[in-house]
Amino acid sequence: MTESNDNVSNIHRRYSLTLLTPSSHKVSLVISIITAIITSAIVMAVYLDRTDEMAFRIPAAIAVLIATQYIDSRMIKNKEYSKALHMSFFGNFLWLGIILCGIAASVVLSKESLSLFYLTEGMMIFASFRLGLLTTTLGLSLRKALSLCFMQPLGMFLALVPVAMWPESFAPATVAMGAVFIVVASVWSVITDRAGRPGIESTHKLVQGYLASRSQSNFHEVESILSSKARPSTVITTQIKLQSSSRDFRMILPDIHPGPYYPIGGSNITYRIYKTLNSSAMVMHSISDHALNLPSQEEVENYLKGLSVESSIGKGTTCTEPVTIQVNRARVVGLLFEKTAVLFLSLSPHGMEDVPDYIKKEIEQFASNRNFQRLFVVDCHNAMGKEISEHDSQDLLKAAKTALETLITKQGGTIEFGYANSEGMNLNIKDLGPGGLGVLCLKIMGSKYYIAWADGNNMENGLREKIVEEFAKNNMTLLEVCTSDTHYSSQIVRTRDGYYYFGKITPPEQISAWYLEIAKKAERQLEPGKFEILEQKSNVNLMGMSVFEDCSRALDRCINISKAFMAGSVAYFVVTLFL
Repeated sequence: MTESNDNVSNIHRRYSLTLLTPSSHKVSLVISIITAIITSAIVMAVYLDRTDEMAFRIPAAIAVLIATQYIDSRMIKNKEYSKALHMSFFGNFLWLGIILCGIAASVVLSKESLSLFYLTEGMMIFASFRLGLLTTTLGLSLRKALSLCFMQPLGMFLALVPVAMWPESFAPATVAMGAVFIVVASVWSVITDRAGRPGIESTHKLVQGYLASRSQSNFHEVESILSSKARPSTVITTQIKLQSSSRDFRMILPDIHPGPYYPIGGSNITYRIYKTLNSSAMVMHSISDHALNLPSQEEVENYLKGLSVESSIGKGTTCTEPVTIQVNRARVVGLLFEKTAVLFLSLSPHGMEDVPDYIKKEIEQFASNRNFQRLFVVDCHNAMGKEISEHDSQDLLKAAKTALETLITKQGGTIEFGYANSEGMNLNIKDLGPGGLGVLCLKIMGSKYYIAWADGNNMENGLREKIVEEFAKNNMTLLEVCTSDTHYSSQIVRTRDGYYYFGKITPPEQISAWYLEIAKKAERQLEPGKFEILEQKSNVNLMGMSVFEDCSRALDRCINISKAFMAGSVAYFVVTLFL
């Protein structure tokens, strides 16, 4: 695995931690209230033996809960009510678990009476939990968090426990033992915030920025961090422009990678390019990885400005019939526009991560040795998979070289082309980006061929094959289905992947029907045409690998530190159960 992909994969694995929160703030509100009622009932009936006071003490505790949830939301960064409710939900659940542990310990140890120590200890653990969340994810300084962390647990505690029992509940030894958790949470907060240094100045700010970008589409904080580590680069975008007397179409190969995630930076760059070129384009996935991400919206605009200045580096009127080379799981489809070769690389239906750069370089060197003037290498990105294996990469190289050797022997013919897309079809589906679907129809030497495209983030394994099969039933030759690898998402996706790949939700039969409809429309648009090779240069800042290395290292350190602190805290808590 390449270093950049290794770091990106490591960061992506941590995404599952963000799925621990309930899907709705209403769920958190309801469950926190139910949990608080259960906790209050157990405290009144088992710890205090005052069931006669439940009628007013439980409502009082719930009133404190609801009031402090609102106050929390006004005090935390970005003033998000949902986050205050999530914190309350987990905190109350934790407190309930601790008082149940206290009851279990009392039974196991055959204690004559149930000590209020467990109730007070649970309240202080609740407060320490809040302290950790307030400093890491909710944006408060340690000083402010210390002043706020006790508000909800202590308020509920005082509402439940009669005044006469306060001295016993807050005995010096009890408070001292409970205070250990507050100290541990404070130290943990300081250490984890510094865990990413020197690469990441504040790990907490990085986490807060990420959460703000996901929940509020507030991208400024994260983009500021990413931009500070970006490096100046000149990005080349290459196009094959097909032009007839009435229309034109462009196949775009940008040397940038969509990402890092929506709505940050160039996550929606494929659609932006598509619209910049009047929706008559297919924005292909180049041989690139996340090191080539644009870090901010500002850099996206800089890149798009560069598309307005283009250089013509070749023209022609002929193209060969396509060749398809299959070597084990590797498949390469090739076309030759006079001296410019276009290769589509895929392992579908088996899938893989981004095609690594070394494959592109070796193919380019081979093409140069065979006197090809230019080479377009497209990563079809049309099946989910892991990092490409050494065996598959060698097969892919062999297939690509064979395709180039075969193309040399092919005779070219004049081009007719037609293009159509899904605009006007109202395809408002969750597993497809705003660029929708498109189909290019090529008529070469009397035969028609189709290339399908989707503004999607990869594809369901086997979907390509089902679409190809449906085309074949209609006597239509579908060469390949490609995706743009857009990182656009219309909503927060609560899956381990963090997004819906194309075909994850939409049935393959429906997708095939859409493509067939678009392909027939493209066929009706067939006209004689010519091609032109265009090149644009944009001076932008790219994220590079270092920011992923720094973020990955910071997250790993935070996780390891948290595990150590958690193990120590649990061990200490178990000891207190036997006191």
